[in-house]
Amino acid sequence: MSGPLTGQKVLDLSRILAGPTMTQHLADLGAEVVKIERPGRGDDTRTWGPPWVKDMNGNDTRESGYYMSANRGKHSVAVDIATPEGAATVARLAERADILVENFKVGGLAKYGLDYATLSKANPGLIYLSITGFGQTGPDAAQPGYDYLIQARSGLMSITGQPETGPTRVGVATSDLQSGLMGTIGVLAALHHRERTGEGQHIDLALLDVQVSGLVNQGYNYLLTGNVPGLTGDYHPNLAPYQPFPSSDGSFIIAVGNDTQFVSLCNVLGIEGVAKDERFSTMPARNQNREAMVEFLSAETVKQPSAHWLEALPANNVPACPINTMDQTFADPQVQARGMAIELDHPVAGKVPGIANPLKFSKTQVEYKKAPPMLGEDTDAVLERWLGEG
Repeated sequence: MSGPLTGQKVLDLSRILAGPTMTQHLADLGAEVVKIERPGRGDDTRTWGPPWVKDMNGNDTRESGYYMSANRGKHSVAVDIATPEGAATVARLAERADILVENFKVGGLAKYGLDYATLSKANPGLIYLSITGFGQTGPDAAQPGYDYLIQARSGLMSITGQPETGPTRVGVATSDLQSGLMGTIGVLAALHHRERTGEGQHIDLALLDVQVSGLVNQGYNYLLTGNVPGLTGDYHPNLAPYQPFPSSDGSFIIAVGNDTQFVSLCNVLGIEGVAKDERFSTMPARNQNREAMVEFLSAETVKQPSAHWLEALPANNVPACPINTMDQTFADPQVQARGMAIELDHPVAGKVPGIANPLKFSKTQVEYKKAPPMLGEDTDAVLERWLGEG
């Protein structure tokens, strides 16, 4: 059976990561996604390498791994919207689109007649999503937004990192990725609204808003108490033990979520009395006496290699796992069993790797129909299919 969004047409005027990851989700779900790109240049991330995809002769294609990670399933149309002819072509495509996604600066598309107010006159059912750093309103609406800036300004970096070395960014562009997911949720909700009413609408999505909402318990803890949370390093501010522990050949993670699991942990480590100690018998007590608890636990975990604990602890219902490097992640039997590494046919490279969509439907399975496109490779076919232009 085809994907759940089969038949929906998406016009993608976004670049970099937040918008492209969002439209990749829509493509995975069956929508036809047309990516509008500047002729000769395309999405900025095409050149964000190395590494590069290799052609079948082993030569660099100048298609970066960064670009490839967020653009599968799409059709690339090379059109210069800065020209009257190009803007008119995109406007006519928008008349036939269900969804339009863009991440230009606030008001940036109005001068081309490609803003929501203009396009919705010809297509009242159009769902138009704008992604910006700071939103369509507020004193900083006109400022450009990048993930690193958002991680810092939102407060995320203030709780990420070691106290000894200071704040650090998360290793992937989490603000962009969360925004791609929220954008996907937004257009799906808007599609449901349109199904009931026939109305399209404009969705204003700001990276800063998304990341502030993503502070969850840490943000709420501050609002509840007025206490500013700091760097927690490797441990969790509300759960204990929930951090790395040393073994005789490295370290591994123990993630205890309740008191029963803590009793089981102490039993496996052979320190049953620690679980009965009033300093450690409840989660709040363990949070208050974290240093002493960690000292007791570490004195035992260091006696055996990680592999020993990674077998013994899960076998006794204690959550524990290795700290994998990337090669270990993709070699993990569970990751392999879930099919998280995929391959796609590519017109120049033959085959290219990909990371699967995590959704597993029982009826409308995700389908990977197309590798990330070469710049402009679908221009003629899309104009013929959408506009009847040969």
